[in-house]
Amino acid sequence: MKYSNNYILYPINRALERAVAASLPLLGDERAAAAMPDTQVTVADRFLYTRGNFELHHFSTNSLEAAQAALESALVAESDGLARTTLLNHLGNVLAALAQIRRDTDLYGQSIASFEKALQLVSQDASPSEWAETQANLGAAFQALGRQESNAKLLNTAADAYTAALLVYSKTETPEEWLLVMHQLGATLHSYGLLLKGNRTLHKAVVAYKNALALLDADNYAFELTATHNNRGAVLHNLGESEENPDRIKEAIHSYEKALTVSMEQQLPFHLAVLIRVNKGTAQNVLAEMTKDAALAQDISDEFELILECFPHALQPLCAKHCEEQLSQARKLAGTSAAA
Repeated sequence: MKYSNNYILYPINRALERAVAASLPLLGDERAAAAMPDTQVTVADRFLYTRGNFELHHFSTNSLEAAQAALESALVAESDGLARTTLLNHLGNVLAALAQIRRDTDLYGQSIASFEKALQLVSQDASPSEWAETQANLGAAFQALGRQESNAKLLNTAADAYTAALLVYSKTETPEEWLLVMHQLGATLHSYGLLLKGNRTLHKAVVAYKNALALLDADNYAFELTATHNNRGAVLHNLGESEENPDRIKEAIHSYEKALTVSMEQQLPFHLAVLIRVNKGTAQNVLAEMTKDAALAQDISDEFELILECFPHALQPLCAKHCEEQLSQARKLAGTSAAA
């Protein structure tokens, strides 16, 4: 089974942001100042929210190595169990961010080891919030590594860690933590299902995203709502291909349309709306192929022409190539069907 490419959006990793913020008081003034992003020149970032689980938003990536050193030093001097747990979680997130930037499996291993050490210091019964946060952090690291390595076993381990966190997090008591972990569980099950070519796992991903949507609203979680609709659409998109089910593809298109509406109404970065339009057009191409709909194929051709001509500044290089391929596919189907 060959699945379409679609674009996943990643919410801000709040645990990583807290980790870097916590390291700043441990640094000298000069290094702490260097951790702040340069806001003097505004440059459109076409990769924002697409880099993965460990993308920094409020700090410079130049801060990560210094943060690692500071946190490691702090750990040497700290003996209190809960304080060490916090430091180990911060260190694990910083290491995972470095690992993602460098695509370094050894650094991911160090990150995972840091979280596992933290889990040795806390228990679900005695320190439920610290235990659940560590499980969620562990899930994020395993998910990122599993996706990088296309490793189903690692993704399954990530899903287990997120599921463990949900033993503590609840929709009523800790709604934000619950919905964010539920979103990440959906992302993990999506990647896992694609590797397994398993529809059952993809169905579980759809349910996880649907659960997250129950607590998301545009006023408080504009990006997370957009990402969840988009990512749910991506699962439905791939599930429809696997099932050869046009109705499932139509569900995916509807989900993409919801994501696009929120993105535009809440004035999120423009490239996100373009990526969602690319996802929607790709799903429509699948639907046109399944149904041999020449009129739809012509509409898709027009849409990809518009995207390429009007929004090149919002396209990543590989995304532009993808759009060109989709345009060619739509033209071929429209032309073939018209000739017939």
